[in-house]
Amino acid sequence: MPRALIITADYFEDIELFYPYYRLIEAGFETVIAAPEKGEVKGKLGYRAKAELSFEEVNPGDFDVLVIPGGRAPERVRLSEAALKIVKYFFEKSKPVATICHGPQVLISAGVVKGRRLTSYWGVKDDVIAAGGEWVDEAVVVDGNLVSSRYPPDIPFWMREFFRLLDKLGLLSPTPKAEIG
Repeated sequence: MPRALIITADYFEDIELFYPYYRLIEAGFETVIAAPEKGEVKGKLGYRAKAELSFEEVNPGDFDVLVIPGGRAPERVRLSEAALKIVKYFFEKSKPVATICHGPQVLISAGVVKGRRLTSYWGVKDDVIAAGGEWVDEAVVVDGNLVSSRYPPDIPFWMREFFRLLDKLGLLSPTPKAEIG
């Protein structure tokens, strides 16, 4: 079973975490949330998620896919050296990474934006450019292993392109049978 990792912290953009979380589960991925500490993290709108791992507990080699939702969480995620090591690993191995909204702040702090083409929330545009990235104002941008989008209305396009990438890489299998009970 392929494994997906979502890295976040308190004040994540609720829909930017839960939409890919459930889509990945639906596609047969074991999907794990990691945060600065194990336990509950809360979204901007009050939804709560369970972080099964702290960033320090994550072995990035155990995962096939990385998702970095936005909101205010990336401001906290980018402060963790362990989280930045996770991101660097995914880029060194060219594993699929999906990011949206303020998520590229984490990529900037990890030093993986230079020479990359991506999008983000407009407020992060200057930071992407200063980090050596090419910022594009489009609903979704695919650059190799990186799929990025601007904000919640772009989510359907973001996930469509991310799943196309996962299919191209052979990470999608036929629809799994649901386990009920």
